[in-house]
Amino acid sequence: MEGRLSRRLIRFFRDDRVLRIAGQSAFVLAAAVFVAWLVGNLNDALDARGLTLSFSFLQRTAGFAITQGPGMARTESFWRAYQVGVLNSLNVVLAGLVLTTLIGLLAGVALLSPNWLLRNTVRVYVEVMRNTPLLVQLFFIYFGVVLTLPSLQDRIELGPLILSQRGVWVPRPVPQPGFAVWAMLSAVAVVVAGLIYTRRQRRRRRTGEVTRPALWAGAVLIGVPLAAWLVLPHAPLTLENPTLEGLRMVGGLRLAPEYFALLVGLVLYTGAFIADIVRAGILAVPHGQREAARSLGLSETSVMRLVVLPQSMRVVIPPLINQYLNLAKNSSLAIGIGYLDLYAISQIIFNQSGQAVQVIALLMATYLTLSLLISMLMNWVNRRMATPGR
Repeated sequence: MEGRLSRRLIRFFRDDRVLRIAGQSAFVLAAAVFVAWLVGNLNDALDARGLTLSFSFLQRTAGFAITQGPGMARTESFWRAYQVGVLNSLNVVLAGLVLTTLIGLLAGVALLSPNWLLRNTVRVYVEVMRNTPLLVQLFFIYFGVVLTLPSLQDRIELGPLILSQRGVWVPRPVPQPGFAVWAMLSAVAVVVAGLIYTRRQRRRRRTGEVTRPALWAGAVLIGVPLAAWLVLPHAPLTLENPTLEGLRMVGGLRLAPEYFALLVGLVLYTGAFIADIVRAGILAVPHGQREAARSLGLSETSVMRLVVLPQSMRVVIPPLINQYLNLAKNSSLAIGIGYLDLYAISQIIFNQSGQAVQVIALLMATYLTLSLLISMLMNWVNRRMATPGR
């Protein structure tokens, strides 16, 4: 009886499933002990300096003002300063994602252009941007370009765009009476256009019928806001152009020199990487697809727009996600040219409060959340673009 029990115990402890569970449990226990030891040491070190792990310091008066972005007064709290930093970073990142996608797409297509001058000019741009550090480029754009622009009195006017050392001014949209109604109808048009596009796409895949989803969705998306604009007694939105009054600009939307330099640097740098990704995606489309499209009488522009680019997106999107994440994280280099983004303001809060652990943890959590949101959205787009399995 004892021999049979011992053999069962031996078989039990030699079972692969038991060994895996035991190994994982031992690892988790060791990790928990190590983390507890680290936290204990950290608490001891903070107690010796009269500090704690509490985040209550964020409610204390900051004692410094921020003029960039939403801005804040000296009498507001550290938490308000941190919120301003988040908003300033989001302002750069969101605008950068849109602009760098456009630049990268155009440059990627131009890399395969039959025009020798255009192709090689874009190739030089891509190689220069990819092979020089981003921080060096930001220094060059800010100190060598933006700060060398003329003063407001000698400003450069490119239509509605005004360039000077003190910033860049563009027309500012100003809502008028009836804007809320027009915006609501436009939002409804976006939803309806999306539903129409999806349903007609499914119908085309199911029956093979020519349903023209983009045409019908575009008609709703453009027609409804345009009709509402024409029906309303006054234009729901007007543009306020900047004008010079004395020694300052009045009206319009001002882009601070630091913000403008950072945005241009991020867009040009990331756009160079996206351009090579787009070029590789286009080359990954089988050549027979182009030949078949040309045999139908499509022009080269139509072949690229209707056949090549939609198929190349399945190759382009996965590496594109990495470049979007790089742009979001590279925005922290704004501190090099004096733009008060999330990282720069976090450093000021750390210097003022001395709460290094909490500030760094909060900073890491914010960047992690931003990166995960971008990744989740792009992964959803990637799944939508993926080729259905058979």
